[in-house]
Amino acid sequence: MSKGEKTRQCIIEKAAPIFNVKGIAATSVEEVLHSAKVTRGCLYSHFETKEDLAASCVDYLLQVSSDTQKEVLGKQHAAKDKLFAYMDMAKNPLKSLFDGGCPIANLSTEADDTLPAVNKKVKKHIEAQIDLLTGLLEEGIRSGEFSADLIPEEYATKMFAAIEGANIICRVKNTVRPMQIIIKGFKRELECYCVNASTKDFNSTLNDKI
Repeated sequence: MSKGEKTRQCIIEKAAPIFNVKGIAATSVEEVLHSAKVTRGCLYSHFETKEDLAASCVDYLLQVSSDTQKEVLGKQHAAKDKLFAYMDMAKNPLKSLFDGGCPIANLSTEADDTLPAVNKKVKKHIEAQIDLLTGLLEEGIRSGEFSADLIPEEYATKMFAAIEGANIICRVKNTVRPMQIIIKGFKRELECYCVNASTKDFNSTLNDKI
């Protein structure tokens, strides 16, 4: 990586958490300059506009999130274990991967017609997450883990939407309790679709504390 590329990456890594905490619209260029310790001329030699920088920061936030998720899920083998691991990654919205909480929950509030580039990136990421969950559920049905009564896309969409909604509620209320309720409920529901699940396993999942 060249010196210029390192400087550009440094600016992105310093600016991304600020955008995630304050929002793109509320973040000033001066805050980015102060955090990255670069001049205005240096910043604009790498990014044409603030919106250009914001788009690169969104790419960074989503890529780090995806890479971390891939690493965590890669440690599991069974579809159910991967789905449980996915949920467990979200279990503490007050202690997330980035300052300010989940980037998707934050960016979605700004992903409107005023920031079409961000809108496109967030939409693509959301679709990829639902596709991932749908694929894991389909994998579980094919392998015989889950009953064919399970409707993958429906369950995946419901789970993703509930987790993202709980992210917002938990941060507003400053408590992880809503997310714990959501995750425990989805784990219990998924367990009901497990083929040949024993009563002991079901009760264990039902009584688990996250």
